[in-house]
Amino acid sequence: MPVINRIAALSDEMAGWRRHLHAHPEIGFDCHATARFVAERLRAFGVDEVHEGVARTGVVAVIRGRADGPAVGLRADMDALPMPDESGAAWASTVPGRAHACGHDGHTAMLLGAAQYLAETRNFAGRAVLLFQPAEEDGGGGGVMVDEGVPDRFELREVYALHNRPGLPEGHVATRAGPIMAAVDDVRLTLTGRGGHAARPHEARDPIGPALAIAQAIRSLPAEADPRAELRVALTQIEAGTTTNVIPEVARLAGTVRSFDAGWRDWAEARVRAIVEGVAAAHGVTAALDYDRWYPATVNHPRETAFAAEVARDVVGEAVDLETEPSMGAEDFAYLLEARPGAYLLVGQGETPMCHHPAFDFNDRIAPVGASLYARLVERALPAE
Repeated sequence: MPVINRIAALSDEMAGWRRHLHAHPEIGFDCHATARFVAERLRAFGVDEVHEGVARTGVVAVIRGRADGPAVGLRADMDALPMPDESGAAWASTVPGRAHACGHDGHTAMLLGAAQYLAETRNFAGRAVLLFQPAEEDGGGGGVMVDEGVPDRFELREVYALHNRPGLPEGHVATRAGPIMAAVDDVRLTLTGRGGHAARPHEARDPIGPALAIAQAIRSLPAEADPRAELRVALTQIEAGTTTNVIPEVARLAGTVRSFDAGWRDWAEARVRAIVEGVAAAHGVTAALDYDRWYPATVNHPRETAFAAEVARDVVGEAVDLETEPSMGAEDFAYLLEARPGAYLLVGQGETPMCHHPAFDFNDRIAPVGASLYARLVERALPAE
């Protein structure tokens, strides 16, 4: 049972929707025009309910099947990135400094294609609930949907999401049970000493020394942890001083901590706090640490992952990898997977620039695969007979 014929016939329409969205990217929760575009098409397809303003600018659509039954949620993210578009495509971004460089335009188009097919055929018993979500890249729109009670309001039994994957062969599907994307925490540290002349260091309190000591200690945290913890620490910003003969008053550090296990996530935060406190005290400087926990780890549920892989084989045959390596990237679908069982799957984009690269452009040839997979997940989870 390969790509659904009706969805294959929608290929040009999906490409048109996707390219329109690519040319008009919106970021974060400011997905107003994108949401209107989505809602207009959903109404044209004849879906049963369209709920706008969910998680500020999200859209939730409900399609009822041929008989009563449970509800299955399908999620697509809609937001773009605050970066230049160097794709060179005829449909490149018309908004300077904004680009659909992660393929969310394609995810939205795929779910719209599935929506049109499901609204036409309704070959299932229950409800398909389609979640068009803003602010995946920054803001945690998935978490806002959970906080607003979307899983309970729409009585979701399970949830699924797709994401394109550059480097995975075109149209292949990959997933895994358990952690598939990492938790992400941000570290921002300001060290305040006492500025002065570089020729008279005894009259100053240099914050650069403790900043370097803290940086070295934090970067060494993975070596302290169990190697199986798969903990990653990256310091990505360091800032201090303005010229060679002035000891600065302030030094700043920033970076990210990535993990899969909640226990090691707690351990890393505790160690960072202890290192900062101890080194700052030893050097006589003041430390202001902001340790912000962002998305939790994206953890696929075993039963739903096995089911989704089986459905994927219906669409792409044996081109399904059920043991893909987990990624240190983060994904706010994690919040929905904490609220409901489900799975996150990757659809191969082929050999293209990576996501978040300015030359990235979604591969429209994989849209029928993703849309068919979305649709089959509903039909197989909610059989009409």
